[in-house]
Amino acid sequence: MTLHTTIAIIDYGMGNLHSVAKALEHAAAYSKEKSVKVIVTADKQIIANADRVVLPGVGAIRDCIGEMQRLDLIETIKQSAASKPFLGVCIGMQALLTHSDENNGVNCLDIIPGEVERFAANLSDAGSATEHLKIPHMGWNQVNQQIQHPLWHKIPQNQRFYFVHSYFVIPKTPEPIAGSTIYGHPICVALAQENIFATQFHPEKSADAGIQLFANFIDWNGTYT
Repeated sequence: MTLHTTIAIIDYGMGNLHSVAKALEHAAAYSKEKSVKVIVTADKQIIANADRVVLPGVGAIRDCIGEMQRLDLIETIKQSAASKPFLGVCIGMQALLTHSDENNGVNCLDIIPGEVERFAANLSDAGSATEHLKIPHMGWNQVNQQIQHPLWHKIPQNQRFYFVHSYFVIPKTPEPIAGSTIYGHPICVALAQENIFATQFHPEKSADAGIQLFANFIDWNGTYT
């Protein structure tokens, strides 16, 4: 009997699920695991039984949280985030915070205390007071690794990752900040809290560095020091 390491990608209708699944399957070849099964699902029992869980997301946070509620996934997500290696991506990261300013204010999952705020409309490059930066922030930016973490394994400091977002997270305390970048000003783009890791950037769109991060997630046992 072949034993799989199972990874559940939570399907609440708001993520680029096919791209994430394909990238994880590709990353499995670079991991230490002999057999990896990636499952895209909204089934609570499958998610609860999975070895690892990924919460992706694109779109508006109100719709994301609304779909999680409609599908009765909130408690399952919280239980997974409390008990096994858990990866949030883009809106999946923002959803972990307490509250978002998007859509006139939305209460999120409150797994990692903090707020989600929109970039200022007049956001300027740090080197120019007159050159306004585009919102959404879209493209490649260097990520400064703020802590040593298993998910940064084999990824160089200041590696570029791909972003598409108009909002950014501000954790209540600096302890969960695992990575940052500068877009007009320094912003948090990766969070780490116990068995949770989350990124504002898209690993599935970030070429070799993103595949390495996914491979690291597959190998991660959910702890770090």
